[in-house]
Amino acid sequence: MDMSSGEEDEDEQLKRALALSLQVQQESSVENPKKDSGGDSAGAIDLTCDDEKPSISASSVRHRTVPSEKAVGHGMLGLDRKIMEQERLERKRKATLSPPPRMRVRRTMETNTDTLKKPQPTPSVRSSFLTQDGGKTRDPPGSAGTSNTSETQDGRFRCGVVRKTWAFGFAREEDIKLEEVLERHDLTLAVLSSFQWDVAWLLGKLDTASTKLIMVMQAKDEATKQQYRHETAEMPNLRLCFPSMEGQINCMHSKLMLLAHPKYLRVVIPTANLVPYDWGESGVMENTVFIIDLPRQPKGSGVSTKELTFFGQELVYFCKAMGLPPEIINSLYDFDFSATNDIAFVHTIGGTHVGDTEPWRRTGYCGLGRAVRMLNLDIAQPIELDFIASSIGAITIEFLQMLYLAAQGDDGLKEFGWRTITTARRKHSQDQDQPERLQLIQEIENNFRLYFPSRDTVLNSKGGVECGGPICFSSRWYNAPSFPQKVLRDCKSVREGLLMHNKILYVQKRQALALAPSLIHQGGWAYIGSANCSESAWGKLVRDKGTKGPKLNCRNWECGVIIPVHHGETLDAKKGLDVFKGKIPVPIQYPAGDFKNRQPWYYAEE
Repeated sequence: MDMSSGEEDEDEQLKRALALSLQVQQESSVENPKKDSGGDSAGAIDLTCDDEKPSISASSVRHRTVPSEKAVGHGMLGLDRKIMEQERLERKRKATLSPPPRMRVRRTMETNTDTLKKPQPTPSVRSSFLTQDGGKTRDPPGSAGTSNTSETQDGRFRCGVVRKTWAFGFAREEDIKLEEVLERHDLTLAVLSSFQWDVAWLLGKLDTASTKLIMVMQAKDEATKQQYRHETAEMPNLRLCFPSMEGQINCMHSKLMLLAHPKYLRVVIPTANLVPYDWGESGVMENTVFIIDLPRQPKGSGVSTKELTFFGQELVYFCKAMGLPPEIINSLYDFDFSATNDIAFVHTIGGTHVGDTEPWRRTGYCGLGRAVRMLNLDIAQPIELDFIASSIGAITIEFLQMLYLAAQGDDGLKEFGWRTITTARRKHSQDQDQPERLQLIQEIENNFRLYFPSRDTVLNSKGGVECGGPICFSSRWYNAPSFPQKVLRDCKSVREGLLMHNKILYVQKRQALALAPSLIHQGGWAYIGSANCSESAWGKLVRDKGTKGPKLNCRNWECGVIIPVHHGETLDAKKGLDVFKGKIPVPIQYPAGDFKNRQPWYYAEE
């Protein structure tokens, strides 16, 4: 395993942050049970920091509080099997009863005719994507996620959209609720992946009688997989998928939703986990979500892999790597991906990737550079890079070089060549490459801004220190001589008092005009996804001992989307991140202060 000792130390630091966060949250819920509007999370899978192994709140906290009566009997997924069995038997009892004769039913405005319908068979997982119809229910008028317009039936987001997550207590503007994302009234299949789960809360957002559900979850060992399967055995509409966690893989951190409706497939890439506070229900945390609706193609007119857009090809590649069932993979070809022609799906697939072409170039930061080139966004000139992160690892200037070069369209080989050159050629190469490397370091120090909250920002937030657990950093890393402190900026929300769990990368390309002092904007792009600012999230290219060629080591599973933004306006008209406004939300206050007189937020050290 070609991983630095700093990454191993990083895991240990995050373990302590996880345990402390869970302890505070449980103690807080006992003192103020209404504080988290998401309800009881006593059994939820609570993974507060990325780059971390999964832990369950019932076993991760050193000093546990007395569980509530509601929590007793809950398993690792937070599901009460006794209540679930009672509900199943009640549904079975109702299904055997014949409805009363129609002549005895008085038709009034108050009569809910839906209750008179016989239970409809639900589609199998295999047919959920493939059939036009399937067992489905409708919410009562006025319920969240209900819409009878033809626009909703065909998909409201045909061109793709980026929204902030709704936050309780704030005016609604450029935001969206989880219910509005799911649109449960005609949802036939939901494939969901997440790092943190509140399963009971999530199931309350779905019609589990008519919606097939596949949950892509992290399970490092077979015992955990069997435990999860055992706890969901009484739910016939639910299946579990466990991506590989072998070897160096440490974290299944990707967040992805594939939501099949009768006439379209909704692809959702959020920065949020599937827990109440990430979707704004407690009014203390915000995230960002990308959504696009892909229309179902006429029956029999599916496309091949080569005919898919780059976005579609990489989505299929990632879903196969995760281990989704073949019938789900095959059904993706039944949707029209043409609206994704100018965007890119990017990912980090956990594990080791080696080979001359595809494997290592296709994922991690190497895959990011490849996607930038595929969209014709690559550039040799300096770029402006603004990265909003909710977790920072033990990064160095060398790591930022890898990310910066990838944002310019490099496949990772430039920095890899500088770092792995043989001793015999090193002196000559250093003399030749030194000016370029020094210029790159200067560009990063001047043009790279990494946004993370200061301690004061967290203390003064609506949720205070108790809600800072998902935001992870360490003083050990920040104070290390190799940490690039100059790039750090204080991350404050434009929605005053909210903390952020965002992972957004804004990249702008600029070029000086020969005869004018101003700069013309050449365009830019943004990444929205699950990857934070760490080597675990983006990988590291090393030399393979066997082949002597490049090998990419990735500790996490991640995914995201690249969305281009094009403008021809001068910087006098569009300053800072203003170029993205109206197309991609900018949730931070900018320009932001540096950390010369500030201390970063260290949750594990509070």
